[in-house]
Amino acid sequence: MKIGIIREEKQPADKRVAFTPEQCRLLKENYQGLELVVQPSLWRCYKDEEYQAAGITLQEDLADCDVLFGIKEVPKEKLIEGKQYFFFSHTIKKQAHNRELLQTMVKKNIVMTDYECLTYTNEARVLGFGRYAGIVGTYNAFRAYGQRYNLFSLTPANQLQHYKPDIENELAAIKLPAIKIVLTGGGRVANGAMEILDFMKIQKATPQDFLTRHFSEPVYTQLNPEDYYTLNGKHEFDIHYLHHHPQKFESDFLKYTKAADIFISCHFWDSRGPVFFTKEDVKHPDFKIKVIADITCDINGSVPTTIRASKIEEPIYGYNPQTESEDEPFKKNVITVMAVDNLPCELPRDSSNDFGKDLMDKVIPHLLGDDADKMIERATICKAGKLMPAFEYLSDYIA
Repeated sequence: MKIGIIREEKQPADKRVAFTPEQCRLLKENYQGLELVVQPSLWRCYKDEEYQAAGITLQEDLADCDVLFGIKEVPKEKLIEGKQYFFFSHTIKKQAHNRELLQTMVKKNIVMTDYECLTYTNEARVLGFGRYAGIVGTYNAFRAYGQRYNLFSLTPANQLQHYKPDIENELAAIKLPAIKIVLTGGGRVANGAMEILDFMKIQKATPQDFLTRHFSEPVYTQLNPEDYYTLNGKHEFDIHYLHHHPQKFESDFLKYTKAADIFISCHFWDSRGPVFFTKEDVKHPDFKIKVIADITCDINGSVPTTIRASKIEEPIYGYNPQTESEDEPFKKNVITVMAVDNLPCELPRDSSNDFGKDLMDKVIPHLLGDDADKMIERATICKAGKLMPAFEYLSDYIA
């Protein structure tokens, strides 16, 4: 088999890569007969020379490769007919902007295996950049808080080289007042966020204590769905029922908005489910939160103050509750919002290294060896000019 690492060509260009130079070297070393080449790139976080130093061939034309690995969507005009691709296609939710991409992949007989759909037999996801989204998003939350109250200044994450020690050194130099932070979610993103909170030695409180106790030091609480959703006025519910019937639930998050200073959103949200609070709720004097780091970043979704995604270069904007529109981010009665939708790109080398390690350890053995549990097949959206059975619901999307 010959594997090609493609150049990211969706604009703005993504600096991340599926495999680092060292990981490419290890793949060639561990799999006899495997060929691996890398398409040259001027903007990839690992330079062409680093791949060459690891003994990896640079090759512009990848037409002789069997499988091609990327990160973001491949522009439809760059797709090579009949190849197998691995990347995040962002098509499985019928995203309008990628409809033509999936149509083209079907027409070109491409085997599209989507990272987002790679799961174990228990349906847990295999891959993701969530940890670094949580790490960088939480760092940005403190950066925004420091700017808002003129307490301290943190270097933008994209101007730092690594999470450790660079981000940790930045955070170690600041001192926080006795603020309260509410964090939602329990997956990779939330775990990344908690790495930062725990590194800063911020005390973790139960939801009940968070709401009722006074603290003389910074604290945070982590909320899971049973903490912020109710069914018929009760918190006792089956999480599987929530997944299948989110529209039957109501939000009970408003009480936390009266206690917290910072909200870090790391939860999964189904658009059929309730929003956490309304734009009318934000206008109330009891709404205490002044900094929202919406790592989830559902536009006009679960966190209604997120009215647009922000960019790495300008990650912060203001939401004016009275006008329900964007405003200067640090005005007294304006909420400071951080809603970057590609946070792992701020630390591209670190996030690529972690992602590539998981890809190498957990997916490549299925691709190059035995895929007895059909991990690859389950994640394949289309093949031989047709949608795979699990994705036939996309038929109207590509019609």
